[in-house]
This record gives sequence, structure tokens and C-alpha cells, in this order.
Amino acid sequence: MSERGLRLRLEAGQSLPIHVCWRIEDGYLRATSWTNQRDVFTLGIWGPGEVIIPQLIAQKPIELRTLSSAQVQEWSPDPAHHHACVQGHIQQIATLLELTRIRPAEARLFSLLVWLGERFGTSTAQGRSVPLDPLNLTHRQLAEMASVSRVTVTKALGHFRQQGLLLRTGELDVLSEAGVAAVRRLR
Repeated sequence: MSERGLRLRLEAGQSLPIHVCWRIEDGYLRATSWTNQRDVFTLGIWGPGEVIIPQLIAQKPIELRTLSSAQVQEWSPDPAHHHACVQGHIQQIATLLELTRIRPAEARLFSLLVWLGERFGTSTAQGRSVPLDPLNLTHRQLAEMASVSRVTVTKALGHFRQQGLLLRTGELDVLSEAGVAAVRRLR
């Protein structure tokens, strides 16, 4: 891969051009699309060190926005890295599609949290961190990603905390090992 020239520093919620391949130096990006009824759905989330090639996502319309403040660099992938990006994009879309099939809605949301923890979190003494604050994910965005209502997200997060499945340690949300193990058994 090689750098091309365009380097952007963006605030949370800003859009990026979708005709450019981006390497994320800092922050998080989310690709979304929407139905004719204006229901938003997520096509993928990318973080530091990852590359997104929006042209690979055949879904139209598509929007690429920062979830948090971010710094990105325009990149030109070599063929081997291009292939790896294709595989990564397909895997994300497949995982997000699989999540939409989980019932009930609370299990779907918890599975999404586990996926986010596995993808972007770290192991802690209590379980697996879920970087909701660094990702800057709102309840509305979690609702869009899990295909549930915002109210369901708020109630379910409270319920997960009551059950000890989701722990709040300072500014860090941590999934308990028991909760993560339960979700893995469902897959």
C-alpha cells in the first residue's frame, strides 16, 4: 500500500468521500445505508490501522461517517491488501447480517456488544471491554445497528447491568465472561 496525499482530521459525525480508499490513523468510521422507508442499517465499522475501500461495498446509497473524531489518510492498496480488505468487508457485512437474525431483540443487542468487544475491545480482569465511549456510539446508533428501538437499547443496557452481564468500571463498559460465553454458545 502507498500513501496518496489527502489527509483529513475530522470531528465526530463528519462525512468522508466514498470514492477514496481510506486508512484510519485514529478514530472510528461507520458505513451505513438506508431502505426506501429511511431505516438506517450498518455495513461496517473500522478503527485505527484499518483500511476501508467504500467502492467495494456494492450497496447504494452508502454514507461513510466518523463515529468519533478521526484522522484518515488516502491510500492506494496493493493487490494482496486489496484482497484482504475485500475479505474483511464481506466478513463484517455477513456478521452484521447474522446479528439481525438473532431473537429476541435483547439477545441481538447483547450479541452486537460482544462483537464490538471482540473487534475493538480488550481483555480485562472482569471480562471483555466494549469501547462504547471511544467509538462514540449513541443509543440511537446501537439501535440502528441492532435493528431495535432506541428505547429497547436503553432498557436492555440497564437490564444487562442489573444482571451483571455488563459492568461499568469508570468510563469502561465490560462484558462479563459469563455473558460472553452465553452468546458464543448461541452462535
